[in-house]
Amino acid sequence: MGSHFSWMLDGSIIGLYLLATMVAGIVVRKYVGKVEDFLVAGREMNVYLGIASLAATEFGIVTCMYTAQAGYERGFSGSIPGLCQCIAMLVIGITGFCIKPLRESGVLTIPELFERQFGPGIRWLAGVVIVLGGLLNMGVFLKIGGDFLVIVTNIASGTVDLGFIKLTNLQFIMILLLVAVAVYTILGGMLSVLVTDYLQFVVMSVGLLVVTVLILANVGFGTIVQTVQAEIGSGGFNPLKNKALGWPFLIFQILIQTAATLTWQTSIARVLSAKDQKTGRKVYTHTSFFFVARFLIPGLWGIAALWFLFQPVHRNDLVDLRTYEMTTLEQRKDAAVAHLTPEQKVTVIERSKEVKAELAAKPPAERSEQEKNLLAVSEKVEQEVSLHAMPKFLSVFLPFGLMGLLIAAMLAADMSTDSSYMLTWGSVIYNDITAPFRRTQWSEKKGILVNRMIVALIGVYLMIFGLFYEVKGNVWDYLTLTGSIYLSSMSVLLIASCYWKRANSWGAAGGIVFGSLAPCVYLTMQKVPSLAPYAEKIGPHYSGIAAYVLAGTAMIVGSLLKPVRQTTLPTAQGRESC
Repeated sequence: MGSHFSWMLDGSIIGLYLLATMVAGIVVRKYVGKVEDFLVAGREMNVYLGIASLAATEFGIVTCMYTAQAGYERGFSGSIPGLCQCIAMLVIGITGFCIKPLRESGVLTIPELFERQFGPGIRWLAGVVIVLGGLLNMGVFLKIGGDFLVIVTNIASGTVDLGFIKLTNLQFIMILLLVAVAVYTILGGMLSVLVTDYLQFVVMSVGLLVVTVLILANVGFGTIVQTVQAEIGSGGFNPLKNKALGWPFLIFQILIQTAATLTWQTSIARVLSAKDQKTGRKVYTHTSFFFVARFLIPGLWGIAALWFLFQPVHRNDLVDLRTYEMTTLEQRKDAAVAHLTPEQKVTVIERSKEVKAELAAKPPAERSEQEKNLLAVSEKVEQEVSLHAMPKFLSVFLPFGLMGLLIAAMLAADMSTDSSYMLTWGSVIYNDITAPFRRTQWSEKKGILVNRMIVALIGVYLMIFGLFYEVKGNVWDYLTLTGSIYLSSMSVLLIASCYWKRANSWGAAGGIVFGSLAPCVYLTMQKVPSLAPYAEKIGPHYSGIAAYVLAGTAMIVGSLLKPVRQTTLPTAQGRESC
């Protein structure tokens, strides 16, 4: 697999950037004296730093990969989630719906708010489901980030011998990424995240713009549009005409993007870190259009990769990529691959797209066992190609020097995302899950130490999960489902706690349990061979919609069933403050 990456030139650019980031992140350690400094940067974040931090956090390598995959598979229809979130952030930022009373309440996390109305048990349960959904969601970040780097630099194959252990290049890159992010996050907390986010936002923005301009200048927007029409059809422009998307996809995206704007932990962390509720709302409104670009720009890269790989002159690049995917499946000891003959493996490498189409058109009952294995492997190879096409395309398309800028931009994006996510999930563990087990008030010094230990343990989890978990199907579908494990119930609970006086602990508990049920069942069915066909028939979009319907229904029914008690809700700003 060829690449225009130069270790001398591009490697120097990347090294200088990493050094600057590490120094900036570690320098602010001396300003962390309290737990509030570590978790919410002392609530001193202004509008411009908030915009840069939120934008940098919500665009990592994993973001670029799954949005490029959406462009490769779904064309411009793959950018619909970004439009949905843009509208949600604009409306919620202008109106202050939920986020105004949330910031005025003075809490550090959303579950802390729930304790005021629903009791400590609901706070703990909410913390558990947030961490469960969040860590399942984030678990694939490190692996996908490593995939991008090894493909774009052409070091996908090979090993690193450390003497006491031999690692693949992917494993080694994953460890380096994790260590770099963990060091400044553990030492500086949210202060380090905000400071480095600003630097990372600048580098990331420059890299994205330069690469996009080059693609539009050399490939052409007309070619991109023609590619969508030829390869995907009208469904590439209108999701309602796409058989794999349709109304279920659109409804699910509206639900999850609204819920994410209200309760996604990394976004809410910026609201809670803001100087006041007006600043938090401005961060939302001013960042809203970024979320269109967040999906559209990498989506264009993905479509350009689709055009590039199927040009006759780049046939060898496509074969190289498929060979890499086949080798990866063999290393995982994939059962279907094990049943293929060497000749059949070559057939998949040469014609996986055509083989998939031919065998998928054949009635399942008429397929032989060999054909079933051949179809299964072809589908897996094509799925992985859709994810890795963009970095393969960029590795050949970009010239020396710009490769360094691109990788520095992607590292900037990824380090910002990983550090923010590690810190926000860690804050919920510390502030909401471990709280009931503290018999006495911890000192600030002990609290900061425990937070740092939690972040370190999250890092270890990310490494293990990333190495062993295999995502089934489209990455964005996986992320929206794992996110819905908690977004479905937390959004319902937040709205109810702010605006419905009858809401109580019975409804809250029902919302949490039933909201997490549908995504968890669906993801489990995908991993059980006998149930996987049923999961495929249901699809991720109906499962996601079910999560929100069940959470809302359970909240209403549970709250109405519980006998009414007259209670006074203590808040910082009265009833409007939740």
